[in-house]
Amino acid sequence: MSTPFASQELGAFLRAHRELLKPDEVGLVATARRRTPGLRREEVASLSGVGLAWYTWLEQGRVAASRQVLEAVARALRLDGAGLRHAMRLAGYHESAEASLPAGLAATVQPVLDSWPTSPAVLLDRHFDLLAWNAPWSALWGAPEAVPAERRNLMWLMAADQRLRTVLHDWEPLAMNVFQHFRAQAGQALTHPRTIEVYRHLDRDAPELRHWWACHSVADLTARTLTVEPTDLEPIQLSLSSFRPVDDPSALVLLFTPVGADDRAAMTDLTTARPLRAVPGSGSGGRGGAQQQAAG
Repeated sequence: MSTPFASQELGAFLRAHRELLKPDEVGLVATARRRTPGLRREEVASLSGVGLAWYTWLEQGRVAASRQVLEAVARALRLDGAGLRHAMRLAGYHESAEASLPAGLAATVQPVLDSWPTSPAVLLDRHFDLLAWNAPWSALWGAPEAVPAERRNLMWLMAADQRLRTVLHDWEPLAMNVFQHFRAQAGQALTHPRTIEVYRHLDRDAPELRHWWACHSVADLTARTLTVEPTDLEPIQLSLSSFRPVDDPSALVLLFTPVGADDRAAMTDLTTARPLRAVPGSGSGGRGGAQQQAAG
């Protein structure tokens, strides 16, 4: 739950938004005698379906709100997505596992991924499903379109995709870190049907790693230098970094940047030597779901 300081901050945050709202914005009639800036506390309490005394205590940081009640207060105060997330965090709650990604997030991030012509990059959702990727990613790790949609997940690729395990030197530390980071940031997503489905595929396709799924260790996904060795190429060193799109902090972008000039040249050769072509009937996904690495 939230700390006393966070409770005070939540109360101040709600009060500030209450004072910014105009009565007509929530269907109320403003009167000449109104002296309170914005809405009165009793008006927010009524719109939220809670008692006046309780709402007053909430603004004073004296009570804790359930997720459902806080969502009702947020609706009454017309909070946007960023405001609701901030209020939930101050109250000590993770974001809802049912929250959907902003419409068009993959399309918005795709040009960013494509701006790195020698750096494999991918956009993941809260379940670590692949939403978008660039040509270097497909050239190095294999085209995600070739993976069935239900298995197009970073954890599954790390555990069960033999090409990735062959190309990536010392794959186990990174794979374990990916699982630890997922558990650290997943929150309620651990019980989401999609997460359960991914773990079911992992259990079936990588049974030798079953002890990983039962492990409860957590960790941040740390920056590191990796060595990859695609077929017919010398080893390439890549620096792994990650960041979250501001439009949805639950999403994650992974970026593998070549360390030196030779590494960049090798990634250029790898990407341009394996052009992408359309594949009839390929599944939906990043890059329009209509491209796949050419055979050869």
